[in-house]
Amino acid sequence: MKTAAYVEILDREGALLAEAAETAGSDAEVPTCPGWRVRDLLRHTGMVHRWATAFVAEGHTGPRRADDPPALDGARLVSWFRDGHARLVDTLTGAAPEVRCWQFLPAPSPLAFWARRQAHETTVHRLDAESACGGGATGIGVDFAVDGIDELLCAFHARPKSAVRTEEPRTLRVRATDAADAVWTVRLSAQPPVRVREAAGTADCELSGPAAHLYPALWNRRPFPEVTGDGSLAALWRERSGVTWS
Repeated sequence: MKTAAYVEILDREGALLAEAAETAGSDAEVPTCPGWRVRDLLRHTGMVHRWATAFVAEGHTGPRRADDPPALDGARLVSWFRDGHARLVDTLTGAAPEVRCWQFLPAPSPLAFWARRQAHETTVHRLDAESACGGGATGIGVDFAVDGIDELLCAFHARPKSAVRTEEPRTLRVRATDAADAVWTVRLSAQPPVRVREAAGTADCELSGPAAHLYPALWNRRPFPEVTGDGSLAALWRERSGVTWS
């Protein structure tokens, strides 16, 4: 996907998140994030948006701490979130393609990294906000969902900090059933996962389903559409795969 496409998705997803937050109310519980209420979700995502904006706008070449969110609530908190989201969209839209700044996952360029990462960050948290409303979730495009699965498996869980490990070698397969060549083989051991984007060899467990369902399931936002084989590996993913802010 091109950077402009990610920014367009980011723009739409942030607006949907704010609308869902307004509908639910800041005190509503967020079922997909146990222990959080909508105010926590808005404060976190608004903080991340401002943190990301600073790297691109100010050209920071190393990691830096995010500023703590203000103690706002209700309509003022939603307004604060909207303002930060708009600034992120504007910054990414206006940035030079060759802008240099820090990134924490592989990408063709820093701008491509931040556009992709924030599009997925905001989409997952939009699902959280909609879960607080108690209704259905807005749909996710197949190509974007496949891209999100790829980012999670091939970037986040390629890092040494991934906790998805097994004492004995096991193989997990992930397959999006509605997209060509959207299959991943994840080899698990006591070391960080090793993954390839192909159906390589046999698998102990396969997680499969439409990309738009499999994507949030892998982010632990909904049940897996289908689990074939050893269900303990699906349970292991649920227990160990969480990506947390630190």
